Amino acid sequence: MEEKSMTALVSAFARAYHANTREVKIFDDTLAARLLTEEEYATISQSMAKGVQFFFPGFTGSEKAALGKIVDAQLSPSPLGRAAFAEQALHTAARIGAKQYLILGAGYDTFACRQPDWAAGLQIFELDRPATAADKQARLSRVGLTFPENAHYVQADLTDAAWADKLYAHPAFDAEKITFCSLLGLTYYLPREAFAALLRDLGSLLCKGSSLVFDYPDENNGTERAGERAKKQALLAGGANEAMCAGYSDSDMEALLSAHGFLIYEHLTPEEITIQYFQAHNDANPKHPMTAFDNVNYCLAVKA
Repeated sequence: MEEKSMTALVSAFARAYHANTREVKIFDDTLAARLLTEEEYATISQSMAKGVQFFFPGFTGSEKAALGKIVDAQLSPSPLGRAAFAEQALHTAARIGAKQYLILGAGYDTFACRQPDWAAGLQIFELDRPATAADKQARLSRVGLTFPENAHYVQADLTDAAWADKLYAHPAFDAEKITFCSLLGLTYYLPREAFAALLRDLGSLLCKGSSLVFDYPDENNGTERAGERAKKQALLAGGANEAMCAGYSDSDMEALLSAHGFLIYEHLTPEEITIQYFQAHNDANPKHPMTAFDNVNYCLAVKA
């Protein structure tokens, strides 16, 4: 529980690689590369390229080509697509009255340090486990980046029943203000009961009109009906001691959200995600197209 998340580091690498190598971007994380040391970037690159036969049996080509194929097909679609979806929804929420942004399981998210002008009116709260939060602060300090005045760390384990108390206790947090909350890349690793408990806490924490954005695995994830990429992703996560735990049908998710006071405002399937967020990139890179990840949906829900 006190180790920094390997999947969070690999997600940062995927965002950095995309920002550094593509002119037309699905999501442009201009700071992700600075959070990784040159040695880490090189090590992840080499490790991924050497694993090309796991992802693409029979592949022939250079190490550079192998890395690009793995990143575009396996590593990048999820962190890029969900970040684009979340920040587009955040922009809309800020425009119509949201005053706070909660980033649950923030990992190596860089929004606070690259926030656009329209975010100046937000109070931003990054919540994560102490070890990950401390590691991120050290990385920012190493490259001369500082947290802006409107951003705050809250050290909290979301599986701890008292996590919300730590946020309540923060002097900058106001439970009466409309809040936008992101929960990206986490539902896969939470048992169903833990995710329900988190939604219950958020339902109590957030005021009417607040919103929650997240990605989640469908009911086929973790089964023989899952896509090949999803199966390999599950094997990788398990190898990093971050096993995937649950999947949800559309009706499951609708009922779960409704039980805790949330109504679905927007819901996207992989096919819809690809059309909405990947098409411009694919038109510009016909030899290196990307598609949204198998068995993963995006959801924006509003507190009723």
